[in-house]
Amino acid sequence: MEIYYEYIRNCVAGNADMDMPCTCEECYRNSRNVCSCIDCLMKSRKDSCQQSPCENHDFIGDIEYFPPHEDYYTRADAEILYQLKPGGNPNDQKAGAETWCSAFAPDNSYFAWSCGHRLVRLVPWKHKINNNEIEDDEGRQREPPLPVPKEKVIDCGEYVWAVAFGSSVSSKCHRAVNVSFHRFNFGKDLILATGLQSGRIKTWDVSTGGILLYLIDHKEVIRDLQFAPDGSMFLASASRDKTLKVWDLNDDGNMKKTLKGHNGWVYSCSWSPDAKILASVGQNKTVILWDMSDYSMMRKLTGHQNDVVACDFSPDGALLATGSYDTRVILWDPYTGQKIRTFGHMHPAPSFLMMGGANDYWLRALSFSHDGCHVGTLCDDKYVRFWSIYNEEVPVKKAQLVNALCCNYSPDGCCLATGTRDGNVVFYMAPMRVQKLQHLCRLSVRRVLPSTKVDALPIPQKLMGYLKYEN
Repeated sequence: MEIYYEYIRNCVAGNADMDMPCTCEECYRNSRNVCSCIDCLMKSRKDSCQQSPCENHDFIGDIEYFPPHEDYYTRADAEILYQLKPGGNPNDQKAGAETWCSAFAPDNSYFAWSCGHRLVRLVPWKHKINNNEIEDDEGRQREPPLPVPKEKVIDCGEYVWAVAFGSSVSSKCHRAVNVSFHRFNFGKDLILATGLQSGRIKTWDVSTGGILLYLIDHKEVIRDLQFAPDGSMFLASASRDKTLKVWDLNDDGNMKKTLKGHNGWVYSCSWSPDAKILASVGQNKTVILWDMSDYSMMRKLTGHQNDVVACDFSPDGALLATGSYDTRVILWDPYTGQKIRTFGHMHPAPSFLMMGGANDYWLRALSFSHDGCHVGTLCDDKYVRFWSIYNEEVPVKKAQLVNALCCNYSPDGCCLATGTRDGNVVFYMAPMRVQKLQHLCRLSVRRVLPSTKVDALPIPQKLMGYLKYEN
């Protein structure tokens, strides 16, 4: 890769003794940000590298021409919005250091994060970001703010590995209306579920901090919890006992079904926005899609080369993102099993033999943004990245973050919360922009039409490919 930069330096200095680097497509891709066609290199020599690359070649990233490779890949341009620290006595056995899980309430009222051992802290997130301002931009007095909720601490009695918020109002309603005027009382309807070391699940009333239900059936650690986004109060739990279970909290927490199909630990699960599909990922490269109408297995997705540790659906349900220890994130069409994009965190990508040994680049977590255009990822190479679903070459933004373990987008999509082994939670400003009308139309169409029905539409092939995220 350095041969390209050395060649350009010699061209600028008037020394053409150095041989021309290979201009094949593979070498060009490996050079990343240097257009290596002969015309561009000759033009660079003639005009002292003031010309931009030719229009016939891709130029990746909005950066200066021929930047130093090291500066480009170690830049940190994602801004920190806020940071939480565990506090308390470090010798207290109830609170440890690692933050393995975190979650936002659907109405953005609270943020919950585990503190390594027994404690879960509830922070009034809405008041944190609003700062309780009582004057508008013109200095006029607003109505006095509501009393600031206090931070709450829940002692779960044993190590906490997963947390999730649930409400009797669907997540679509949370984002579509002003919750202050909703007919539901969120203080009573908001529930926190905690997955514990013993395989048990405790659910809590957020308003009072009291325990509601005690769900017992798993035999190993609960690695993930997810409430159905349609407000049905169905709770999916993923465990190291190789199973998933679906619980109905409206029916006194009775277990609806046990899903068996994994041959190793189940690391994570995710509901589709319409709650008709449940995705689960785990050891031995396993990605499984479940039909929740009859609790049957729809299909297995094959493509990863190591344990798959994270998954999340796009807001329209048309894409499923899965992240693996093989350092890759794959975007799938869940209805056809087709690969749409692949985001690599190690360049060049590890060989097949090294897929299980790239420890410094193991991917830990991912989260899909609520605009449907970005995916946030955490990796052991000490970076948090924001990827655009349209560009699999270079992340939109990135920042340094050591020992990251989990991440979640806020319900309004403005920030990404990241938990670390130190017990801290760092909130990064997420890339946001006003979406094009065609993208908003695609979101509306794909919320109601799966890929199989899109194929049956009497529309041009190019438009069909756009609706299926293929182009």
